[in-house]
Amino acid sequence: MHDESPLEDLVKLLDLEQIEENIFRGYSPEEHRMRVFGGQVAGQALVAAGRTVSLGDVHSLHAYFLRPGDPSIPILYLVDRIRDGKSFTTRRVVAVQRGEAIFNLSASFQKHEEGLEHSTPMPNVPTPDMLPTFKELFAPVARRMGEWYSRPRPLDQRYIGEPNMVRTSGPRPPRQQVWMRADGILPDDPLLHACVIAYASDMTLLDSVMMPHDIAWDQPGVMGASLDHAMWFHRTFRADEWFLYDQESPTASGSRGFARGQIFSHDGRLVVSVVQEGLIRVKR
Repeated sequence: MHDESPLEDLVKLLDLEQIEENIFRGYSPEEHRMRVFGGQVAGQALVAAGRTVSLGDVHSLHAYFLRPGDPSIPILYLVDRIRDGKSFTTRRVVAVQRGEAIFNLSASFQKHEEGLEHSTPMPNVPTPDMLPTFKELFAPVARRMGEWYSRPRPLDQRYIGEPNMVRTSGPRPPRQQVWMRADGILPDDPLLHACVIAYASDMTLLDSVMMPHDIAWDQPGVMGASLDHAMWFHRTFRADEWFLYDQESPTASGSRGFARGQIFSHDGRLVVSVVQEGLIRVKR
């Protein structure tokens, strides 16, 4: 009998097994996916990098998705300790399956310093308690979503406006806003909170690319995949408190969609910036 909560499952997913110095092993959940979720491999790779760092917190990561990951077999994470400095530490991580790289990540960690301080203001949006839950919002398309609708989720999501799958108004501007938080209490580990945010950051970002074209991921002939992903961690935060993910897509071309996001803490601080490019192909 499975007694753990979805959030506990996510924490366990991010708790990699160390099998040798600089080598870690991760697993995928049994979710019947065709390929490994990009946020999972990014979060696990950041865990692997952080486990080899003794001083400082992650302040940026840059990653490429090279091949689809197979969720039925483990993933090996190989860490290269590129640099250990007095203020900054740099790591490179390659995720490997069947002897081939499926993902690579560079991450930089910084010892805390005081310095200049300013931030763009958070958009004026409804609070999470004013918005429908995931199941309430997606109920009209529950049959179409199948098991994906009913499965337990480690993150609580509250959409501001209509997501692509339940749209009723046709093409819209390329912007989406979602409140998120871990559905439970996380341990006081800054690396874990950063990894949960990395996991969450890949869940909805490319949706903004599709909004002007009135298409959704579940439509026949629509396929997509993350190509690269970058994040900058500006300030400390907790992933188990509400954060606003403000997302937009300034351009799409050549079957690639470009999207960027700003993550604000519930008290209005800009804590993370995200940029992603994804492959989106539509067969008419």
